[in-house]
Parts: sequence; C-alpha cells; structure tokens
Amino acid sequence: MICFDNHLHLRRDGRFLEAVKEFKAAGGTHFILCQYPMPETVLKEKSYQTCYQETIHMAEEIRSTLDIGVFVVVGPYPVDLLPLQERFGRQTALSIMRKGMDEAANLCREHLCIAIGEIGRPHFPVDQQIIQDSNDLLAYGMAQAKDAGVPVVLHTESTTPKLCEEFVEMGRKVGLNPERIVKHFAPPLITPEENFGLMPSVLSSRKNIVAALQKGTRFLMETDYIDDLRRPGAVLAPRTVPKLTKNLLQENLLSEKHAHVIHVENPKNTYHIDLEE
Repeated sequence: MICFDNHLHLRRDGRFLEAVKEFKAAGGTHFILCQYPMPETVLKEKSYQTCYQETIHMAEEIRSTLDIGVFVVVGPYPVDLLPLQERFGRQTALSIMRKGMDEAANLCREHLCIAIGEIGRPHFPVDQQIIQDSNDLLAYGMAQAKDAGVPVVLHTESTTPKLCEEFVEMGRKVGLNPERIVKHFAPPLITPEENFGLMPSVLSSRKNIVAALQKGTRFLMETDYIDDLRRPGAVLAPRTVPKLTKNLLQENLLSEKHAHVIHVENPKNTYHIDLEE
C-alpha cells in the first residue's frame, strides 16, 4: 500500500536517514522533503541557492540509499524576511526573497522540485508593514508557481476558513487555481465551505484525521517532522502517518478505497505526480 507524508523536514545534523528509515519501517512509501529553514546561510550568502541545492542533494541521497519515493519542495521561508530586513534593510531583503521565488520556480521547471514552499507569512504577530510585504511576496510566489505550472505550499498563521478564502482570492488574482494552493499545518477544514477549494494538508494527529474522515477524503496527511535533535519527534514523528493510517484501517475508520484517495489520488491531482508501488 502506498503511504504518503505531505510535509517532512530533514537535517544532516539531525536524524536524517534514520528518520527516513523510521518512516519506511512503519509502512511509509513516499514523502515530500520540504526545505528546512536555513536563515544563517541566507544571511551569509544573500541567496537561497545553497539551501535549495542542499535539499535536492539530500533527496538524491535518500533515494539512492533507501529506495523510497522523495519529492522536493523549496522556497524562501516567510520568517526569513525579519532577519534579512534587520541585516540588509527592507528593499534588499525583499529582493533576496523575490529572487528566491524565481530560483525555486526554475528548479520546478527543471523538474527537480514539485512546488514552491513553504511561502506565506510569519506564524506569529508582526507589524503591518511585514504583513503587507509578506503578502506581496506571496502573490509574487503564486504568480511564479502559476507560470511554472506547480502548486504553492503555504506557511501562515493558524488556519481558519477566512484565511483560506483570503489565499484563494490572492491566487485567483494571478491565475493560480485553488487546488494548487496547499495549506500546510492545516486543521481538518476539508469541505469547500471551509477551505474555498484549496488543498488542506492536515497535521496528522489522530484527532485531526478522524475529524477529517467524518467529512470526506479531500485532504493530504502530514507530520511536519522537523528533525531537530533538541526536540525529538517534533512536530510529529516520521512514523506517524503510516502508523495512523494502518491503525485506522484496522479499526474500520478508514477503507482501502479512501486510503488510496488520500495517499495516491490527492497527491497526484495536487502536484501532478505519479506514485507507484
């Protein structure tokens, strides 16, 4: 059975391959490796290229070593705007992050990555200028994704229906379809009335997934594992998605058919990727 984790971070100075082994041993078959924030590197080089290339190289090493499906997502992490602005000033910071969007889009065109992300807004209170600049950068990133033919993966403050509506409208203004907007770290807001057509990537606690399944199957599952040795298992452990999926199948809270929708059809429709056994 195919089992797909939509959002997982890895670090070479974390568990790295051991974390992937844990995912695979639990029954995981495919996952998205989302670029880990590397603000020190961006501040040093005034560029995202090293961060992006490192993430791509990690994925290549995982594929060759562990025979598992890995897809890469890269983009300028929204919180980077704050230290960049503090170091270089507002205009240079915005320029570095826009260039980061351009570079991410180019990697998608080269089929080295499948989406631009995480992009969006800081997840904590910031001043109005930062919010406006973040919105402008997000709209720019959405336009780049539309041009490259890929989705965006959003990192924002806590997800609400109103927030979903805002991002769907932002996407429409640049021609990006709602189903190509993936809301990372989402609660079980999976109906059109709740998410306005974007694709929720639901943080896969048992409570969240059971609540989502009571409404339907139009969602992705993620752990947002961060691979920080100081915070073992945060946000959720790599084994979580396959283990929970198996448990729900055994408890008849999830059918094989619905599992196939969540783990195969939804990723295929969202990212235009094929998952094979």
